[in-house]
Amino acid sequence: MIKPLLILMFLALAACQGDESVSKFTDPEAEYQLAEIDDAPFTALATISFPEEGRVEGQAPCNRYFATQTAPYPWFALEGIGATRMACENLAAESAFFAALEVMTLSEVQGGTLILSNVDGRSMVFKAR
Repeated sequence: MIKPLLILMFLALAACQGDESVSKFTDPEAEYQLAEIDDAPFTALATISFPEEGRVEGQAPCNRYFATQTAPYPWFALEGIGATRMACENLAAESAFFAALEVMTLSEVQGGTLILSNVDGRSMVFKAR
């Protein structure tokens, strides 16, 4: 009987921890602008923000986007990425942005800098603005 009790206590404790995603470690008012992908400057406008627990939103070079972030910090995983569908002259930059964002698996917050990366050596560096 003690094992089921321990399991219930562990589950209850885990439920009390609340948000453990990257949004817990960023300012909900902050908007981070992409400065570089894979050590190369990113000249188009792209942003990311974490306005509330597990919620991600931002501006890609052409479209607004949103997603859910559920992985515990420092892990990073976006689910259900959705975006508006407007065309613009920066569609190539937007494709590069989304392709990179989708493969990021780690996050690191250092003051006003957000770094997303993965084990393959890819990275995205965002600066709070």
